[in-house]
Amino acid sequence: MYELFKNKYRIKSIRLEHWDYSSNGAYFVTICTKNRINYLGEIINGKMELSEIGGITKNELLKIPMLRNNVLLDEWVIMPNHVHIIFIIDMIPPFVETCLGMSLRAKYNRFSKPISGSLSMIVNQYKSAVKRECNKSNFRQFTWQPRFYERIIRNENELNRTREYIINNPIKWEFDRNRFN
Repeated sequence: MYELFKNKYRIKSIRLEHWDYSSNGAYFVTICTKNRINYLGEIINGKMELSEIGGITKNELLKIPMLRNNVLLDEWVIMPNHVHIIFIIDMIPPFVETCLGMSLRAKYNRFSKPISGSLSMIVNQYKSAVKRECNKSNFRQFTWQPRFYERIIRNENELNRTREYIINNPIKWEFDRNRFN
């Protein structure tokens, strides 16, 4: 299929090639609203005040660990036009992963459909659930950006820096590059 369009219309993936995004790990995810419109609420005196859509966004986020026994929510924040989340995927006990080795358990295929339990499926199902609830509540104008940003958190130091960034995000809103006036 890529031969047909000579890769002209292909959007290059920002995902790490050959990484199994359903593997155990911590992932920092940012999901933005379409055109960075402030649907989710506003920052007042350095604190996020959720709109009704922001409330739906929060409720659906809190459901993820109840619906998926392999996913934990670490630190997260809902901002006026984006959400920052640290997802912890813990699908296989560490001793089993060590025995199997990453090369044996990798299910990665960059041209396949998203893998069940993978970060993409978790985020896509979350975005769909929020949109569905917004539609039911007559907030049909709400929509997400088509994609999302992610970063694999590789060590405890990086995890702590990311947590601090998320916690301080509302205080630094006026300097945020995702802010849209």
